[in-house]
Amino acid sequence: MTRKFLTLAASALMLGASALAAHAGTVAVSWKTFQEERWKTDEAAIKEVVEAAGHTYISTDAQGSAQKQAADIEGLIAQKVDVIMVVAFDSDAILPSIAKINEAGIKAIAYDVQFEDPNALYITFDNVGVGRLMAKTMLEKGKQEGNFAFIKGDKGDPNATFLFEGIMEVLKPNIDAGKIKNVCETFTDGWKPDNAQKNMEQCLTSNNNAIDAVVSENDGMAGGVVAALEAQGLAGSVPVTGQDGDKAALNRVALGTQLVSVWKDSRVLGKQAAEAAVALIGGTAMDALPAVAKFNGGKNKVEMNSILIPPNPITKDNLADVINAGWVSKEEVCAGVAAGAVAACN
Repeated sequence: MTRKFLTLAASALMLGASALAAHAGTVAVSWKTFQEERWKTDEAAIKEVVEAAGHTYISTDAQGSAQKQAADIEGLIAQKVDVIMVVAFDSDAILPSIAKINEAGIKAIAYDVQFEDPNALYITFDNVGVGRLMAKTMLEKGKQEGNFAFIKGDKGDPNATFLFEGIMEVLKPNIDAGKIKNVCETFTDGWKPDNAQKNMEQCLTSNNNAIDAVVSENDGMAGGVVAALEAQGLAGSVPVTGQDGDKAALNRVALGTQLVSVWKDSRVLGKQAAEAAVALIGGTAMDALPAVAKFNGGKNKVEMNSILIPPNPITKDNLADVINAGWVSKEEVCAGVAAGAVAACN
């Protein structure tokens, strides 16, 4: 009887250990706005990894409001989730919410958009590197001199500054030599295409349409820029940059109205962030995660554990990369493209 009791006790302990090892957690994402095309791709990648690991995925949409995002995070904390990924609408306004996440013993991940907190993991593409690639491609395949317009992202988003830092790093020699003249430089509220279009229209008006190149910091805004150029008959003759690998932007690259879209495969970003979240739930220390390194490039130079993923600039010459990767279909990329004009569309 004693032997039977000990056997049952041992079995119970094994079951307990097994249940502990297979602790089902919850990974939450606080999206700043779920209206942009790319976030749906990110979410699918995150959800797939989280659920395959036996955990639960939940999310909230701040709908472009710092106040709503703060309230959303309060709600997620109340649900006692294990990890909260935050795509911050305002990187400064979000900090009190991050402090509350820390106080609750929940792990925080700054997803794609940095907020400066030493306890959080920052995972994104190398945005300074993205800026460098946009500027490098402009010099190599667009324009090396003339009147340049710079359509930057939202002032409250550190990515807008990181991108511009990389852009200026590459263009500075030509600017200093007087080859490139910065005739327009403006932030764009919410990274919204219609605001970018208005900024570009004002730039064209103030310079009597004498714009030789436009460095736009993302694809959505590039769409607004191209619309403004089209209205003046300049689309296709003025090279425009962008980033994100949006379907419409890749089609513009094929059509010749956008020079480059720096592709940040958000499936890779989502997968790596979700794998990090799952590892954190399992007890892995943040600084022991694969590919993690220290980062202190924010405005306040707060050191954070970070994972920075390298991007890929897509021009007419390598459009096949996004098609072959299954990121976008050939039909979507090549819509309206003249036969024989682009190799990837043949």
